[in-house]
Amino acid sequence: MTGTHDLTAVVTSAWEAVDDPTTTRRDLSLDAIGDVLETGRLPRDEAERAAERLVTLALSAEDDPVRESALHALCLATGQYRLPYRTLAPLAEHGDAFAPVLLPYVLAAISSTHDRQALPLVQRYLRHPHPEVRAEAAGALHELRLGTACP
Repeated sequence: MTGTHDLTAVVTSAWEAVDDPTTTRRDLSLDAIGDVLETGRLPRDEAERAAERLVTLALSAEDDPVRESALHALCLATGQYRLPYRTLAPLAEHGDAFAPVLLPYVLAAISSTHDRQALPLVQRYLRHPHPEVRAEAAGALHELRLGTACP
């Protein structure tokens, strides 16, 4: 599986499993998507579409393993693709919907955009009751202040 076509087929198959109500471990299918995104070998438009679906799933899934796998896959994608802020902004805008253990994923993904529009959304987590979230928010703010806005 070295070609783009093969990678696209893996992602398509994984999304089919995620969408199938009989799939018992949807999180494993999301891990496969993350693995492909981590290669950086999907065309940018396909990676952005996958990121949009991952954001939607992270916000709508009812179980934390699926939400965590979706967020982890997003973080893997941000290591290879500079995703636009508009794609990831709903995560920060609805951050209160996430368990504290998931917020570091959200903050890492948002800060990877290097878009200063995210500053107010990330700053509110500096006052979060969990020290891990506050620490991640401080790191995210530092990265946002150093970076430049996505094109």
